[in-house]
Amino acid sequence: MSEAFLIPARQPRLRPGYGSGMGEVQTVRGPVDASGLGRVLMHEHVFVRSTEVEQNWPTGWDARVEVAKAVERLTELHQAGIGTIVDLTVVGLGRDLALVREVADQVELHIVAATGLYTYDALPHYFDLRTAAFSPEGLDALEECFDHDSTEGIQGTGIRPGILKCATDEAGVTPGVERVLRAVAKVHRRTGLPISTHTHAATKRGLDQQRIFLEEGVDLSRVIIGHSGDSTDLDYLEELLRAGSTLGMDRFGIDIYCPTPQRVETVAELCRRGWADQLVLSHDTSCHIDWLSDQLRSYQPNWNFLHISQDVIPALRQAGVTEEQLDAMLIEAPRRLLDHGPGY
Repeated sequence: MSEAFLIPARQPRLRPGYGSGMGEVQTVRGPVDASGLGRVLMHEHVFVRSTEVEQNWPTGWDARVEVAKAVERLTELHQAGIGTIVDLTVVGLGRDLALVREVADQVELHIVAATGLYTYDALPHYFDLRTAAFSPEGLDALEECFDHDSTEGIQGTGIRPGILKCATDEAGVTPGVERVLRAVAKVHRRTGLPISTHTHAATKRGLDQQRIFLEEGVDLSRVIIGHSGDSTDLDYLEELLRAGSTLGMDRFGIDIYCPTPQRVETVAELCRRGWADQLVLSHDTSCHIDWLSDQLRSYQPNWNFLHISQDVIPALRQAGVTEEQLDAMLIEAPRRLLDHGPGY
């Protein structure tokens, strides 16, 4: 095991210039001061769409109607005390930044966009032979795409991402997944953008991600290991924490994976053990997702944007979590992660 996994990192290890309140955070409406984010939900979505299906067959998608619904839901969320959401919708999830900007222009809360690629296994065929070995610049085409978003903006909008996204699920580090992880790591090192991941907590995929990121020279204190709240295995969670990463306790309301009371108790216990400054909270919900019918969504009644504000925070307080610890998870840790320092 790498020595990095043995470091008792109770205090996050910060790179110079990060998390100091000196920097800006890129949002859909443009850069904002990192100190002005308010309470942040670090893993959400505005629209999750199967765009190729939608372009070929009738799916019922009506952009005008769904934008109006999204404005209503995010306005309610802001009124509930949330200042910012991080929208981790990347390629593979139907990213449409022009549409998200329509929503952002009508709400007060900030929306942080992401770049990256969402796949559990193989890559889109476009990338099959566009590897570093075939590039005069020695760059994987994935790096070039993520770099383009970071420097030129996403989808011609000029909107720059505030975070990088990648995924590893039950299938593990397949060749396609590994290329995404390594490309994200390289772009992170060039830009300073933080990394947020999707994991399969039951198979401890966060450890695989940390191993690859370390091989690529990533500072693990700039990494959020996502969906860690699906697990109640404190030994696994503390191994990730000791390596320096932040845990995404980010599926509150998806009770089919882990019921809310167990998620609350896991967060409360980690807070008792001193890890509040390396935890962030969220729902991983969306204003619209076409993966599920309305009937299927009805089976998860807590999976909505207001669940943390209305239900989880009171439950955490009852479990002994202090206001200082709540601020650490909802304000200070997100600001530390999203603050790129003065140079980005």
